[in-house]
Amino acid sequence: MRREWLLVLVALGLAAAAAGIVYLSRPNTLTVAVGPQDGPEAALIEAYANALDRAREDVRLKVVRYGDVRDSALALQRNKADLAVVRPDVLLPENGLTLAILHDEALIIAAPEAADIDDIPALARKRLGIVVRHGADLPFLTNLLSFYDLVPDHSDAEAPGDRQNAEGEAAAGHVAVVPLKIGDVTAALTEKRVDAVAVIGSPASKTAAAMVHAVELGSPERKIGFVSVPDGDAILQRFPELQAVTIPAGTFGGRPKRPDEEVKTVGASYRLMARGTVSRVAVASATQHLFEWRSRLASAAPVAKLMKAPDFDTTVAATSARLPNHPGAVDYFEREQQTFLDRYEDYIYLFAFFGGTIGSGFAWIGQRLARKRRERVDFVLDRLLDILREVRTATSSAELDALALETDGLVADVVCYARERSIDARTVSALILAVDGVHAAIADARRQTSEAEPRSAKRNRTARLLALDLPAAE
Repeated sequence: MRREWLLVLVALGLAAAAAGIVYLSRPNTLTVAVGPQDGPEAALIEAYANALDRAREDVRLKVVRYGDVRDSALALQRNKADLAVVRPDVLLPENGLTLAILHDEALIIAAPEAADIDDIPALARKRLGIVVRHGADLPFLTNLLSFYDLVPDHSDAEAPGDRQNAEGEAAAGHVAVVPLKIGDVTAALTEKRVDAVAVIGSPASKTAAAMVHAVELGSPERKIGFVSVPDGDAILQRFPELQAVTIPAGTFGGRPKRPDEEVKTVGASYRLMARGTVSRVAVASATQHLFEWRSRLASAAPVAKLMKAPDFDTTVAATSARLPNHPGAVDYFEREQQTFLDRYEDYIYLFAFFGGTIGSGFAWIGQRLARKRRERVDFVLDRLLDILREVRTATSSAELDALALETDGLVADVVCYARERSIDARTVSALILAVDGVHAAIADARRQTSEAEPRSAKRNRTARLLALDLPAAE
């Protein structure tokens, strides 16, 4: 092999190594589907993506907005996105695993204290107003009422108590569900169009606080109570996409505090989920920065203050939960994130193992090529030694001329060979000695031949004269 080719191979090897380093160190860009596009979750993810870009972190987000949370979940399920904002009770992607709970939304039901409604079963034959914020709110309420064998009547034309069966008795187990706007709550209670009001939202949100205040204004003596949802564990067994939520005492402030004791209820959660095939290293990094930068993100998206990690006790519980968590997120929560060596340990071992074999193969090839080079040089050396012996036995100038021409050809061959390939100094010295020796031997042979030829010619002339009986002097 020529020296230039060796340099080219070395350069290619260095370029490949550099390309590998650049590839391994480049940031992971994850596509995240966000819906609804004007919701607080979209503002949070957008702020997070911008923060990752500014910090030049090893993971980046490409935000794709959708009109509804159902659409963002479908994008994840159809592998159009790596991450997505998902509300499980609306649509739970089959391939979705949780990174973080962005915020919980609870079913908050408030009623005037005089209505004497303490829990969901007490809503039978009552009018329930609901402030609808999302298309999934009514299906959510319908599923919950069905758990208690309550039938929602989505109309405010008549009260369920006015309905009668064939025997003339009032039909039990019906609840009139009346959609309301937040500005109509006080009037609806005052006019007795509803007996209680519900909203599905974060207990810390302005909407929930406004609803509670409106119910208070529409209640006699400004006293209200909160409706609890008993049997939360049993409800979650039937509807695992829901979330158990506890509203702490005093959440809505006031004197006396509202509520005066904690309220058990159920709700929905907005989650950041990822496909199970997304790298756990990238997911761990994304989860880490999301929680570490919570205060920084809250200035642009206040909902960041409500983020929390999924509840689990052990790693096994985390991956076998009702809504399983992504192994990468669990690595961060459990402080078991992988280092560079942990990630590429197998590859490093394989490279070291096979690299030695490959190196030995190249060494063998190098030895074979060196042997080929030596074989060519050895042939020239052997032939020069043979010529040296033949010179000593040559008897004519013609033979010496032929040997000299062959020597010149060998010298020219070696020179051309040396220009294309490297020859070690010892071999070059041996070649120089051999060529010098041949040239010296040819020179000596030529002198001896030139001296021997006149004597031979004189003897031949003398012999011819004697044969003619002529005097030698003549």
